[in-house]
Amino acid sequence: MAPTVLITGASQGIGKATALLFANKGYDLVLAARHSDRLTVVAQEIQKLDRQALVVPTDVKDPDQVKNLIDKSLEQYGAIDVLVNNAGIYVSGPVESFSLEEWHHVIDTNLCGYVHTIHAILPHMLARSKGAIVNVSSIGGKVPIPYLAPYNATKFGVTGMTAAMHSELKPKGIHVCGIYPNLIKTSFPERAIFTGHDDADARSRRQQLEEILHTPFVEKPEDVATAIWDGVKHQKAEVVVGSANLAQTAYNLFPGVVQWFSRQTFKK
Repeated sequence: MAPTVLITGASQGIGKATALLFANKGYDLVLAARHSDRLTVVAQEIQKLDRQALVVPTDVKDPDQVKNLIDKSLEQYGAIDVLVNNAGIYVSGPVESFSLEEWHHVIDTNLCGYVHTIHAILPHMLARSKGAIVNVSSIGGKVPIPYLAPYNATKFGVTGMTAAMHSELKPKGIHVCGIYPNLIKTSFPERAIFTGHDDADARSRRQQLEEILHTPFVEKPEDVATAIWDGVKHQKAEVVVGSANLAQTAYNLFPGVVQWFSRQTFKK
């Protein structure tokens, strides 16, 4: 029987690239995201690779929907070998400009969404004494970035949770891995939140990000998918992806310089 992987945020970008890579490695898939039409397109590509793909539209902010996701996955396959937490949202703007609703939306998606899937699947993995949980974080979970405060808060939370769970669950047969990419060339700005001192400021932040994503040094979703596979196959506690290694090294050596540069870059 083929091993199985469940991926959240699987309809596009990193999630889609990871789904196709695992399918090519012989895995059957569970694909979760909010938009069923996009998931269906990914499932059709996976089926062309002679692998199974179960589509379960899910909003990870809702624990009841997540429980339904896990229940349907186990009903279909009997076991889930790998969970890849990937669903997330990006935000940018001055910290004082975010509403409480926006704070809660980001936290509920980027952090609580991961908690919901882990809470639902962990009893199954503990009962089997095997499994892998991969949390896709960000370099923003290791390096504080001005004007990304809500995003940083969630990603630092994911980083701490991942490290603690790796230590606790390893003796129980469950591998937990964190993935730390930099900006990735995907369509994530279409669902991102941009705020500012006025509408023009918010629009300029979106435009700035889109310009950065068109530069040649920005990694592709396939680079992150390869990192996820590497983390699972080689039982790594974390994988820092591509240019994120440079960002982390620079911050560790020259934190003041990096913070100054980041403030100048993202201030307007």
